[in-house]
Amino acid sequence: MELNVSQMGFSEVNEQMRQTADSEITLSGCIGQRFLAAGTSGKYVRIHGIAGNALGAYLNGSVIETFGNAQDAVGDTMNGGEIIVHGSIGDAAGYAMRGGKIFVQGNAGYRAGIHMKAYQDKVPVMVIGGRTGSFLGEYQAGGIIVVLGLSGGERPIVSNFPCTGMHGGKLFLRSECAGIHFPHQVHHRIASAEELAEIRSYVEEYCAHFGGSADEILNVPFTLVTPDSGNPYKQMNVAN
Repeated sequence: MELNVSQMGFSEVNEQMRQTADSEITLSGCIGQRFLAAGTSGKYVRIHGIAGNALGAYLNGSVIETFGNAQDAVGDTMNGGEIIVHGSIGDAAGYAMRGGKIFVQGNAGYRAGIHMKAYQDKVPVMVIGGRTGSFLGEYQAGGIIVVLGLSGGERPIVSNFPCTGMHGGKLFLRSECAGIHFPHQVHHRIASAEELAEIRSYVEEYCAHFGGSADEILNVPFTLVTPDSGNPYKQMNVAN
């Protein structure tokens, strides 16, 4: 099914997607509609234009590929599936996601991966090709976040207060992170070759979507950040 949604509200768009028996759907003319493909399963949705807030919220197995930027809360509370963004995204991507994968070619705003968590056999993954804003991985409780720093000029790979309140999961930053301040309740060090092997398949998927060489991307130091399980909440206020 193909829909020009330039004159449609999000409720009408989602209703038409729910009603069609087609497994592949193309939306053109997207102008910031919210909640696109929210809660869907069994669909492959291609979006041309700019997706609004909460793209793929509560996603339950569908694949969403958007050829443009997306706004805040991409993959909010998603349970399964995949979101592929050929552009950059706003704030709070992957909020409380507990399954599935998010791949972003460009940059992410503040609070990417906030409250991200693993659930039973589900391990959510977010790969960001560029750089991120402040509070990356805030209160992260599970899953894997990978930031590659492939775009964004001279700015740091992550802005202020990364991993505040982090108490689960792993964060990989393609940088030695000199000058970046991490809170006391996390460990941060250069990842070993064995640890980088854990994210190779995700980097390969990123390259399959957007181009590039996984070998070249992985052939530089990454910083691995993990929680200090003995001290998970000592510094909850960033002013401490």
